[in-house]
Amino acid sequence: MENIKETFSVEGYVAIPSLLTAHEVEELRSIYNQLLSETDKTKGLRSDLAGSTNGDGKKVERITQIMRPSMIEEKLMAHNAYKKASEWAKHLLGEDMELDFDMLINKAPHTDTETPWHQDAAYWIDLPDKRAASCWIALDHVHEANGCMWFLPVDEKEVLPHQSLPGGGALYCEADTANAKPIPLQAGGCTFHDGHTLHYSKGNRTDGQRRALILNFRPKQMILLEREKGMDHTGNREKRS
Repeated sequence: MENIKETFSVEGYVAIPSLLTAHEVEELRSIYNQLLSETDKTKGLRSDLAGSTNGDGKKVERITQIMRPSMIEEKLMAHNAYKKASEWAKHLLGEDMELDFDMLINKAPHTDTETPWHQDAAYWIDLPDKRAASCWIALDHVHEANGCMWFLPVDEKEVLPHQSLPGGGALYCEADTANAKPIPLQAGGCTFHDGHTLHYSKGNRTDGQRRALILNFRPKQMILLEREKGMDHTGNREKRS
């Protein structure tokens, strides 16, 4: 575990091949698929990171994001995934780390829409304590063809200039990504990355979904400060991979 902590500290990201058991993955898939199908229940927390119209004018969600799903489905917060991810976050960044917010991101089959290079911190308000960790849990086997995560550490812990994609929505930044690394995972594996680490994912060109559950952690006092400033992560500006 100490090697993993050191890697996270130096590189800004780390892969954990087996966070969840096969049974735990199946439990999450069941909840996940139900939330994807319930457009009324998730209204106000749901958006399409790629827009909602394909080339022939037909409306289809290509990259479905549902913010704070545990607010509307209590089974999620009680799931072992949250406990295991929290334990890792505390190990990586300190015992004061707590869950800030969660989200689901699904890349639908054959949508082939990439998520551009960005830093999560570009979406967040400035806080005095910069510690943060995002746990990206694969609920399907992920690889380059369906949109696994790619990472590129930055030399300095700073937020690069970001712009919005045409038409608004997701942010992106320019960077030399020649040394970026893809991180394929089996279902139940995960990555952790900090708020400054550049990351990206290709589109989904396969017959299946690319389902991911993301849990974001930061110090308890910073979560309280966020809430005081009105940041509760339920708005549509929360775009990820």
